[in-house]
Amino acid sequence: MKLCIVTETYPPEVNGVAMTLHRITSELERQGHRVHIVRPRQSSEAQHATYENETIVSGLPLPGYDGLRFGLPCRRKLRTLWEADAPDIIYVATEGPLGQSAIRAATDRSIPIVSGFHTNFHEYMKHYKLPVLANMVQGFLRKTHNKTRRTFAPSQDVIDRLEAMGIEGTRLLGRGVDTERFNPNKRDTALRQRWGVGDDTLVALFVSRLAAEKNIPLAAEAFQQVKARCPGAACVFVGDGPERAKLEKAHPDFIFAGMQQGEALARHYASADLFVFPSVTETFGNVVTEALASGLVTLAYDYAAPRRFIRDGENGFLAPFDKSPEFLKTLDRALENRARWTEIRSAARKTAEGLGWTGIVRQFVADLEEAL
Repeated sequence: MKLCIVTETYPPEVNGVAMTLHRITSELERQGHRVHIVRPRQSSEAQHATYENETIVSGLPLPGYDGLRFGLPCRRKLRTLWEADAPDIIYVATEGPLGQSAIRAATDRSIPIVSGFHTNFHEYMKHYKLPVLANMVQGFLRKTHNKTRRTFAPSQDVIDRLEAMGIEGTRLLGRGVDTERFNPNKRDTALRQRWGVGDDTLVALFVSRLAAEKNIPLAAEAFQQVKARCPGAACVFVGDGPERAKLEKAHPDFIFAGMQQGEALARHYASADLFVFPSVTETFGNVVTEALASGLVTLAYDYAAPRRFIRDGENGFLAPFDKSPEFLKTLDRALENRARWTEIRSAARKTAEGLGWTGIVRQFVADLEEAL
C-alpha cells in the first residue's frame, strides 16, 4: 500500500503526536508499505534541507507553542504532488490549514482520504480561558472529519466523545510503546545522585509539555503533597513550555530537567519511582504507557490510556476523572501502599510488555484497505 501522511507535526519536533506518527510510519515501512510524509519545515531546520520520502511545505509559528509551526495552505502543491505519484490513500493527522488543503486536494484528485484525531483542541479552550470558542471548535472538527471516510482515534472514550459530537466513521487506532527503550534497566544512579537522593529515597516524576492544558497546578500540588508525606523526596518536572518560568519561580524546591529525548528521557523515567499525571485533555497519553514500561507506580485520571491499561491498586492508581480532591486522595492511597510498590511496578512493566506496535499497525492497514 502507498500511504501519504499529512501532518502539521513530525520529528524533529518532540511531542506525543509527532513521535506517534513516526512510530506508525516506521512500523508501516517495516511491514512492507510505502509511506510519504507531508509536513511543515521547522524553525530548527536548514531552509533548503530535503529528506527522503518527505515533502516539506511552508509554515508559520504556532501561537503559544514556541518551536512548533503549522503548515500554510498549499492545495495546488499537493495536487501537483499527487498527480505525479498518487498514493492509494491519504491520512490527514491534523486539522490545521495544511490538513484542510490536503482534504481539498485529495477530493480534487479523487483519492480516498481518512483522518486522525490526535489532539483535544476543543478541550484546550477552557484552559486558555476561551470557553466560548469550544462549540465553534467542535463544529469545525465535526465538519473537517466528516469530509473523510474514516476518523481514527486512540481510545474508546475518545471515540465515544467524537460520536457524541456527530463525527461519523470512527475507528480505533491504538498505541504501542517501545519497551526496549523504556525499561527499568535504564535506572541511573548518577542521575538520582544529581537529584540529591539515595537508592531508597522517593522520586516523583511528571513528563509533559509545561502548558496550561496539562493541569500543571494540580501536578505542583501533588508534588507538594509528596514532599509533605515523604521528607527528602525529590520531585522532577521533565518538559518545557510557557508555564515553566512561573512554576520554577513558585517552586524552587522542585527539579526542572527541561525537555529530554531518546535515551536521556528513558533514563529519567527509569530513575524515578512515582509518575504523577493529572492532565485531563489527552486523547491517549503516551507518557502513561512509557511510565508503565519503565516500571513506575503511575497515578492518573480514569480515562484514555490510564483507563485502558491501569488496574487500580494492581499496576498503578486511578482517580475519578477531573476531580482534584479525589486525585490527591488517591495519591495518599498510593503513598500509604509503598510496601507493595515492588509488586505494583513489576505488574506495570508486565502490562507494557503486551503493548507492541505490530498488531496495532496491521489492524490500521486493514481498516485503511476497507476504506479504499
